[in-house]
Amino acid sequence: MSETVLANASLILPDRVMTGSLLIRGGLITGIDEGAGVPPGAIDCGGDHVAPGMVELHTDNLERHIQPRPGVHWPHASAIVAHDAELASVGITTVFDALRVGSIEEEAADYPRYARPLASEILAMRRTDALRISHYIHLRAEVCSETLVAELDEFSPEDRVGLVSLMDHTPGQRQFRDITKLAQYVQGKHRMSDEDFAAHIARLTDLQARYGALHEAAAVEVGKRLGAVLASHDDTTPEQVATSAGYGIRLAEFPTTMEAAHACRAHGIRTIMGAPNLVRGGSHSGNVAAADLARADRLDILSSDYVPSSLLSGAAILAGIWNDLPRAIATVTANPAAAAHLTDRGRLEVGLRADLIRFSMLGETPVLRESWSRGRRVA
Repeated sequence: MSETVLANASLILPDRVMTGSLLIRGGLITGIDEGAGVPPGAIDCGGDHVAPGMVELHTDNLERHIQPRPGVHWPHASAIVAHDAELASVGITTVFDALRVGSIEEEAADYPRYARPLASEILAMRRTDALRISHYIHLRAEVCSETLVAELDEFSPEDRVGLVSLMDHTPGQRQFRDITKLAQYVQGKHRMSDEDFAAHIARLTDLQARYGALHEAAAVEVGKRLGAVLASHDDTTPEQVATSAGYGIRLAEFPTTMEAAHACRAHGIRTIMGAPNLVRGGSHSGNVAAADLARADRLDILSSDYVPSSLLSGAAILAGIWNDLPRAIATVTANPAAAAHLTDRGRLEVGLRADLIRFSMLGETPVLRESWSRGRRVA
């Protein structure tokens, strides 16, 4: 059995940073030793940081690859391969590919049904070992839609659905309390006229009134049937958080206010914030800044959301805010792994998967040098 030794590395352990070496054999971490020595045949990391591979729970990156521009639909196999390689190149070794379920027939040209066939292609490529990193499915259940129940029913427990999140994008609340922010996003992305945007708003409002409660209940039921973790999305008020807790949700994606984040902590719900929010210095939707939640001890997990490279950069920013590199790295490794019930990764410990990253620092910017998935170098 072949083995790899990463030596003279700054190992980011759960509770400290230690100069040492790490032994990989059979796709697992089989040894961790302290010291700066470099045995014959080992990779000399030259003091670079070695950390667990990052775990991404919510990324829209695959959607960007399958539809690189509005109205442009890219071949799925090519898009999946490119998405997979991009994530490996930035140190993400486990990803929950976010796929929208729930469409509106009148807007099918811009929001077509795609989740079931795309998930099947991802899983088929995984079975043939065509992908570099570990892939799970994240179903983004759009409450404001017509086809949510039918699309959810197309999935079974064999589909590696690890996460189901409840999305309510009704205008005027949650992420887009400010309608002008929604207009900038939707009209810019889909080139809608003012008249088309007004019709879009009216459709979403009507759909939420007709289907909101039914679709939320269906998503919760299907999530439990699939054995998936349930997540809320864009909780804004303590009352919304309480509703999420009542559904059994223990993971909140992108709470939009400090009040919601405090309520999440009170209910034992982990919070996910976007790394782009940290890197940019604030929310593009005008919501609470991730850095403010970090300073208030209300940030548990980071997600790259729409910029894969932001995940490691965001962790570096958190390390500066907290003056605690292991704690910061845990937000992109151990914490998301634990939230997704993945007990075999996310920490540098003997017996766990050898999903690893090596990076150096260029000033305050992390520079990824190498990534390994199950002990195999993938970037």
